[in-house]
Amino acid sequence: MSKKEKDPKIQEKITEFKNLCNALGLKLTHQRLEIFSELCRSVDHPSAEILYKRLLKRISTLSLDTVYRTLMTFKEYGLIDKIETTENQSRFEVKMSTHHHFICKNCNKIYDFDWKDFDESALPDNLSNIGGVIHKSVIVYGYCNACDEKKNEKVNKLRF
Repeated sequence: MSKKEKDPKIQEKITEFKNLCNALGLKLTHQRLEIFSELCRSVDHPSAEILYKRLLKRISTLSLDTVYRTLMTFKEYGLIDKIETTENQSRFEVKMSTHHHFICKNCNKIYDFDWKDFDESALPDNLSNIGGVIHKSVIVYGYCNACDEKKNEKVNKLRF
């Protein structure tokens, strides 16, 4: 068992997941448990395809369709978050705490960041004219430091 699998926060989230499935009347199959557990251990906000490839090593009978349907079921029940990216590929995470996302426009890597001031700020009053807010989050697009450095290296090489 790896360090990530022994992480008490992950174990707590998996136990919470099992209890929620039971309370919701959602059948807790081996495949659903494995998909959720893998998502808990992931720090890279994987797509359904990436999850499928990782899980196929452990569950040879797993289909990509099952992964997609399971993720959509989890999302529908509020068990996971779906992050829409500009690359038109949904990415997924088990939300362990309130946070926001920075997506690199070059490598498409997603980074979590905290923004306490935003989290605690009041929403505009006129928003109530539109509807009720159940969740607020920020997705910021830019270039991560690694991609920015590579870009600067290329520019510097062109100057000489």
